[in-house]
Amino acid sequence: VQLQASGGGLVQPGGSLRLSCAASGSIFSIDTMGWFRQAPGQQRELVTVITSSGTIHYADSVKGRFTISRDNAKNTVYLQMNSLEPEDTAVYYCYTDMASVRTWGQGTQVTVSS
Repeated sequence: VQLQASGGGLVQPGGSLRLSCAASGSIFSIDTMGWFRQAPGQQRELVTVITSSGTIHYADSVKGRFTISRDNAKNTVYLQMNSLEPEDTAVYYCYTDMASVRTWGQGTQVTVSS
């Protein structure tokens, strides 16, 4: 399985971005899909996750601002990020869990700055 993330970029505080992450390859049944992020000098942290049944979890820092969704027909997970803050600046990594195997995307840079 390969993951291709896209949608990162530079945005001003208060702006919005939408990240996408498409899975391809030998896909049987994807369980969980989600996003982590890693800011410079910090550990990678969980941002949000969505299960195959639609259960969603958000980190407290993004609740009310970020929305995760998935299109199972396209094996794609999305992250809509609104009201972005400079603290959201990081490399965002998507992942999937399939048959207890975790696969990571290549990361996409999100920079929030005026």
